[in-house]
This record gives sequence, C-alpha cells and structure tokens, in this order.
Amino acid sequence: MPPIIEARGLIKRYGKVRALDGLDLVAESGHVTALLGPNGAGKTTFVSAVATLLRPDAGALRVAGIDALAEPRRVRRVIGLAGQFASVEPAMTGRENLELVARLFGLDRRTARKAIAEVLDRLDLGEASDRLVRTYSGGLRRRLDLGASLVGRPQLLLLDEPTTGLDPRSRRELWDAIRDLVADGVDVLLTTQYLEEADQLARRVVIIDHGKVVDAGTPAELKDRAGRDVVEVRPRAAGDLPAAEEVLASVGTETPRTDLDTQRTWVGVDGGADTLTAAVQQLHQRGIALDDIGLRRPSLDEAFLALTGQPVASPDPDDDDPHTAKAADTTVLDDAVARQDTIGMLVAQIRRVRLRATRRRTDLVGQRLLSIRRRLLFAMPTTGE
Repeated sequence: MPPIIEARGLIKRYGKVRALDGLDLVAESGHVTALLGPNGAGKTTFVSAVATLLRPDAGALRVAGIDALAEPRRVRRVIGLAGQFASVEPAMTGRENLELVARLFGLDRRTARKAIAEVLDRLDLGEASDRLVRTYSGGLRRRLDLGASLVGRPQLLLLDEPTTGLDPRSRRELWDAIRDLVADGVDVLLTTQYLEEADQLARRVVIIDHGKVVDAGTPAELKDRAGRDVVEVRPRAAGDLPAAEEVLASVGTETPRTDLDTQRTWVGVDGGADTLTAAVQQLHQRGIALDDIGLRRPSLDEAFLALTGQPVASPDPDDDDPHTAKAADTTVLDDAVARQDTIGMLVAQIRRVRLRATRRRTDLVGQRLLSIRRRLLFAMPTTGE
C-alpha cells in the first residue's frame, strides 16, 4: 500500500522567506500522523499544499498515490478538511448542513441520504440532527463540522487543530470519534498545539521547524531521544515551591522548570533512581512536606522543547513582521477566510431557496443547488490545471 502522503523536497517561497525549505515527509496509511512545530514553522503551508489550496514552487507531492501538483482535482475527491473553527451554518439544522455538503460533493439523493445516516450514527449526532445548529454546544458544532468533512467518504482527513477552544470533556469525545474513524480505515493528518492530543492519537509524530522536518518517530521514540529522566516534585505548601526548586537545581543537570498553576517543579537528571533518592533526602532534611514526588520519562512537550528549542505554543517574536515565515504561513488562511465568507453567503441563499420551496418545486431547488455548486467549484483554486 502506498503512503497516504509522500512529499519530497517541497519548497514554497514568499518573497525571501521559505515557508517550506526542501521538506521531506512520508505519512503511512492506517493511522494518525501528527504534525507539530513552533509558530511559523510551515505547518499551515504544508497542509494547504496537501489540500491543493496552494502550489509549491518546487518538489514532488503525492496524496493517496495521486500527483497533487499534476492532478489537484483528483486529490480533492479523496480528502476531507476540518479547520480550527466549525464551518457550519447556524441557521440550518445539522442534517441540512450535511445534505448541503453532500450535494456539493456531487452525491445523488440516495447516496447522500446513506452517507448522512452513516455520519450521524458514527458521530452520535442523531438526536441533535434536526435541531438548528445555533442551539448546539461548541462540542456538538465541532463534531458536526467533522461529520461534514466525512460525507464525501474521504481516504485522508486533514484536521487543523480540531479541538481548539473545546472543554476537556468535548475534547476527549472528539478524540474518541477520531479513533473510531481510523479504525474504520480513514487516514488522518493532524496539526495540534496540544501535545497531549498528539500523544493520545498519533502513532507517528513529525516535528517541523523553519520549513524542514527536524525529527520524526513514535511519541515513545521522541521521548527517548529527549534523553534524561525527569524528577518531578509537588510540595504540599505552595510557599515551599522555591525551596523545592533549589533542591532540584542541586541534583539536576539543568535549571528546574516550574508550573505555578499546578504547583509542580521538575528537572532533567542523569542519575535516575539514585538522583531521586538524593532529592528525597534533601527535601526531608529541609522539612519540606510533599504531595507527590517521582521519577518519570520526558513528556512529549519536553521532547519537543529539546528538539526545537522552544515550546510548541510559544509566541513568535517575529509575528508582527509581515516578511516572516509566520506571516507567509497565514497568507493562505486569509484567502480561505475570504472564500468561506463567500460560501456563507451562498449557504444563506440556499436557505432562502429552501424556505420558499414547496414539495412540487423540489426539482427547482435541486437545480438551484447544482447551480450554486458549480459557482463554488469555479471559485475553488485550480492550481496545476
């Protein structure tokens, strides 16, 4: 079976900036591949290239065995895309949103009904399907948006930070839905700022920075490459946190890091269990009562920091410079937002047509939908064609 994504030497320039700088990436079929990187690393540019929203300046890109540069229209037939925010029409019901997308995909009525029923059942949306989307919770809207990307039965689903803004329960429900999709044979390329999400969902993690792949492997492999074990301490009294940091600084190989929200401090160590024992003795001698202390492997967050030198969600100091990779990386998204506004107006137009239609005018409504579908397809980017 060929890789679901195979990129060789991809280059994309924005002026003097290379958002993609000879990127090589292979995503195998059958699982979730997570794409991680600092702000401005080139993640959005790469996903946009896979989605055929932009054309690389150089290199080769195949999606599901299809040459994405020579046949972008064929690629669009085998992918689904869900972005950071739910792109659903609140004035329509959940079912109507799915019907709209199914018709835009060109499905006939019988095939559309079957695909919609499968999506509603798969994502547990049946009870809410006939309610207006404006009454949905944030989690329900995201699941509906995910369902809309599945109506066309894609081989590859592109998820760009799909759980942004969701509460922990809704996030885990969406994780379960993604796992079910993979079990049913859908391949997933995931970009996320939540490293726990990548750790939970991805079999393979690819870290990119400055438009290149800097490392790739399973989450466990990346943690191993981060090197040292970690001693972590949570004092019982918040006032003891500075003293605990001093103890860890004396036994560790680096400056301890601290999370004030969770009242934890931790440090990388070389001595493993012996270093943990030394830390326990020093904490006891200083009379510091503990809620927890332990020796653990590095987290994926720590592995990312070791490989890139900055946290995954850290602010980019160059964000305000329009000539940086970050500015270049969002250019395509600005175009996509403009297209989404156009689509929103067309959706409202469809809604008005439906409200005016009677049963005897069903064929007229269908013709109007097909006309609007042609307008949308004409507005879509046609790179390489």
